[in-house]
Amino acid sequence: MEHLPIFIDVKHKPCLVVGGGDIASRKVSSLLRASARVIIVAPELVPALEQRRAAGELEHRARAFRDADLDDCHLAIAATDSRDVNQRVAQLANERRIPVNVVDAAAECSFIMPSVIDRSPVVAAVSTGASSPLLARLIRARLESMIPAGYGRLAELCAQFRDQVKARFKDPADRRRFWDRVLQ
Repeated sequence: MEHLPIFIDVKHKPCLVVGGGDIASRKVSSLLRASARVIIVAPELVPALEQRRAAGELEHRARAFRDADLDDCHLAIAATDSRDVNQRVAQLANERRIPVNVVDAAAECSFIMPSVIDRSPVVAAVSTGASSPLLARLIRARLESMIPAGYGRLAELCAQFRDQVKARFKDPADRRRFWDRVLQ
C-alpha cells in the first residue's frame, strides 16, 4: 500500500486552493462538502467558482500566489497551469508540514484526493495511487450503484443506539456479533 487511507477533518478550517480553473473548481467542491473554509488565490475564477464566491461560500484573493497565503492553512491544493507555482506551493507547504495536493503531480503531493462515494455519514474512497484517476472513477461508479443512499440514514440510526449497545454488551466481540446480526 503506497498511501495511508485517512480522512482529515477540515470542518471550518482554512484550506487554500491556488488556481481558479475547472480542476480547482472540482477540488473546491470537495472541500466545501467537507465544510472547509475555502480560500482561493487566483487572478481569475471560472464561472462556477465565481458563483460560489458571489454566494459567500468561499474567499477569493484575486492575485498571484504569495508565500504568506499558506499562513494558518490546514491544507493546501495547487491547481494552476504553472508548474513553477505548483512546485512552490508544494515546497512551502511541505516545509510547514501542511498537507498538500498538487494536481497531476503525484510525486509532489503529501496526500492524494480519492474518488469518493458519499452516503454521509458513510463515506468510502477509491484510489489508484494517482496511476489512473479514470479507473478510480469507474470503480466508484460501480460501488455507488451497490450502496443505497439509505445507508447514511442507517448509520445515523446505529449512532443513536451505540451507547446503549455498548452498555449492554461489555465484550467488544459480543458487540460486533450483535451489530453484525442487526445489520445483516
